[in-house]
Amino acid sequence: MRWLPVALLGLSALTAAGQIINDVREAIDGKNFTRAERLIQAYRAKTGIDSQMIEALSWLARAELDVKQYDAADRDASSTRKLAVAELAKRKLDDDRYLPIALGASIEVHAQVLAARGERAEALAFLRRELAAYRSTSMASRIQKNINLLTLEGKPAPPLEMTEWLGARPVPLAHLKGHPVLLFFWAHWCGDCKADVPELARLLAQYRSRGLILIGPTQHYGYAAGGEEATRQQESRYIDEVRRQYYSPLGDMSVPVSEANFKNYGASTTPTLVLIDRSGIVRLYHPGAMSYLQLANKLAETDASRN
Repeated sequence: MRWLPVALLGLSALTAAGQIINDVREAIDGKNFTRAERLIQAYRAKTGIDSQMIEALSWLARAELDVKQYDAADRDASSTRKLAVAELAKRKLDDDRYLPIALGASIEVHAQVLAARGERAEALAFLRRELAAYRSTSMASRIQKNINLLTLEGKPAPPLEMTEWLGARPVPLAHLKGHPVLLFFWAHWCGDCKADVPELARLLAQYRSRGLILIGPTQHYGYAAGGEEATRQQESRYIDEVRRQYYSPLGDMSVPVSEANFKNYGASTTPTLVLIDRSGIVRLYHPGAMSYLQLANKLAETDASRN
């Protein structure tokens, strides 16, 4: 970040605490990166450095990465990381709402910049160091996601933990060879997951006769409807209610319930979609929703490669 004198910012009013993240994201959505930068600087000049400002800066780094402004993205990711690490001298990472988002983004952006520059080995080494440092925090899944983005496709699918489940009893992945398998990592609070149900239902209707199996891993988050804290048993009942209400078009989809699955597959984004071929090899690892056409094309491509 290039820090400018407040006198040069040209803002009629400084962003109030609690609004900086929303205001920066709004500026980014409008592709006005200069305004986003100025908002952050004005906030810092008035309020000082806090975790909300740091998260806002991380959003700018992500936006710059999206438009392939790699130097700017890496610069702002580096600034985010330094500021976040300094804040960790005052409190634990997960005691703060904003720091895990900010620090996780700084790690993700730096790794993706390295990979985009052709420094894949360096990106992986960096991510593995960060995973070792933050394995016991909420960032572990996000770091693993970025490792998986660089390594998982073309490798055998990691096994799923299946000691707890909803719906049909899950079958171990090792026993499903001969079938294409689609893993659909979802969360009870996830609107994008619900929105992807019609696409997945259409895919199942088209490809179930060709052996496609859909498995929908999920996990506990510690709360249920309206963000109310819940015991694991209460949350499990709520997850099942959500499953029955919103996911019934997917039939009796097997739903393993396990935090370990989300960590191993790096499913910090929901939905995350993983396509496994008939030999048990990952052919697609995709954080985020996908359309029927995208998935159907990938399935066709995966089967065609076997012939």
